[in-house]
This record gives sequence, C-alpha cells and structure tokens, in this order.
Amino acid sequence: MDESKNIKNVPQQVVIDGDNLIAGRLSSRVAKLLLSGKNVTIINCEKIMLSGNRNSIIREYKEYLKISSIINPKHGPFHSRRPDTIMKKMIRGMLPKNKASGKNSLKRLRTYVGSPTHTKKIKKIKLDKTDTTKPIMSYTSMLELGKNIGQSQ
Repeated sequence: MDESKNIKNVPQQVVIDGDNLIAGRLSSRVAKLLLSGKNVTIINCEKIMLSGNRNSIIREYKEYLKISSIINPKHGPFHSRRPDTIMKKMIRGMLPKNKASGKNSLKRLRTYVGSPTHTKKIKKIKLDKTDTTKPIMSYTSMLELGKNIGQSQ
C-alpha cells in the first residue's frame, strides 16, 4: 500500500494508543505524520514495546546514561528516563535537525503516560505494520525499561 496516500487520509488531530506497538516502527510513522502537518498525540507510552534482547537493551541504555559533560555533569547532556520522554526523543531523532520543518513538527507532538481525559473522546487510529508480531514475552516494555534505569515516580 502506498504510504503517501495513507497519510493524506489521516485526520488533522491524530491520537495513537501505544499499547503493544513496536517503538521504532511507531516512531518512523509518527515522524512522517508530523512532517505532513498533522498534530499527533501518543497515549499509553509505558506500553510501547522495544524489540531485542531484554538484558542488552537495559545494559545499552545504562551505558548511554553514563555519557555526561567532562567539565561538570550539571551542564548536561540530560537523559530521559520516563517512557513518554524517551518516545519523544526517539521521534525527535527521526525529524530534520536544523530545519524549521523539524522544529515545528516536534511542537505538534504530545506524548503521555496513561490516557488523559481530553483524549478519551477522540477516536484512536491504528498505524500499519506497527503491531508486535511475536509473543509479548519477546519484547521489553518502556515501563520495564524505565524501572530498570531508575525512573522516578
């Protein structure tokens, strides 16, 4: 199916339920929606799945968290530990960095842990080829990643 035709058929305000969706595939589809001018809201970010070996995902993210400033760690970089901010940064990485289109697109993105009350009335859409295909035990949820890397509550 031609993906450019699918984007044109999507409404201006898009709400995506992240329950059992694969993070990388979801991020790329959302980046295309944002670049086409849509407002995108992702709910239930804690239920989004990461594919791969659970232990290696957690180990690699812990190594990523060790990256800090040589001069003083309070100067950054600051790494996210919550599922909604991790997803926002994943999508930001798929948008153009130094163009106005990328910066404006990121302003139209909202990510939430759980389901806020203002999104309950809006119809949720399902994106093509973003569902998990293997048994759920083969994936790591964002909530589990957050708990293992020190997410504050």
